[in-house]
Amino acid sequence: MQQPGAAAASPTTIRQQFLDAAERTIVGHEDILEQLLVTLVAGGHVLLEGVPGTAKTLMARTLAMLVQAPFARIQFTPDLLPSDIVGTSVFDMQTSRFSLRRGPVFTSILLADEINRAPAKTQSALLEAMEERTVTLDGTIHPLPPVFMVIATQNPVEYEGTYPLPEAQVDRFFMKLLVTHGDAESEQAILTRYHRGFDARNLNAVGLTPVLDEARVLALRAAAQQVVVDSSVIGYITTLVRATREHPDLALGASPRAGIALLLGCKTLAALQGRAYIVPDDIKLLAPGVLRHRLLLRPEAELEGATSDLVIQQLLTSLPVPR
Repeated sequence: MQQPGAAAASPTTIRQQFLDAAERTIVGHEDILEQLLVTLVAGGHVLLEGVPGTAKTLMARTLAMLVQAPFARIQFTPDLLPSDIVGTSVFDMQTSRFSLRRGPVFTSILLADEINRAPAKTQSALLEAMEERTVTLDGTIHPLPPVFMVIATQNPVEYEGTYPLPEAQVDRFFMKLLVTHGDAESEQAILTRYHRGFDARNLNAVGLTPVLDEARVLALRAAAQQVVVDSSVIGYITTLVRATREHPDLALGASPRAGIALLLGCKTLAALQGRAYIVPDDIKLLAPGVLRHRLLLRPEAELEGATSDLVIQQLLTSLPVPR
């Protein structure tokens, strides 16, 4: 496996190295792993939603180990304070001066575990960091690294002691990915791995080595910028996003930020797959992850069984696809 700092590898080679390495800890979910990589390279943040025991935290830890960059984890709880995330100024009795004690947000990859267990005030401590890539403390702006990614997890079925994420914060997530149990073959493969000694608490024993570093991530971003996008494809993305605002089952459609995320995500996916252009299938693949958390269903539609994913599929099926 080629290491960061070795001779330059193509985006497709890096993508394959990443997926091959991640499969040493994650069984199945190749689509989610690829979209995690897309989000990282595109400079976005991801919200992983799934019931307990579906390897959400393991995915985040695996990504962190495959990227040679600082990593921090915050376990969100109801008593977590904003200062526990961003840090605070501490008075030094010896020097009679205040010094900055940086919080865990000053990292490259931040795992916000069970983010919906903290109240809105604490959740909002991440807003500036996620959007501006800076943290303001005592009037001073502190920049975050060029490669900064928040991976948040939440449980969709347990509501006791949880707080809904503010709409402004939800919209800042590049993607929301749904982590399911997987098929029977994958589940059996998981049991076989544990039977042979795999331990998710000791990933060092698996032999994971980084395949990316900050320089490579930035190089991949530059490659994605060179991807050609036809005006008809931009029109298709625009029509799709605007159609969510007119759908009868939705009380709130996607924001312009959703269109930007979909465009950047498709350019990144194309670069990682070795293409210099976007195809409509890129849009169809990434649209659910980019749009689902930005749509608000009408209560009556929800009672009739409508979901955000169903609405997105209806739109993708009904809208004319550019040739």
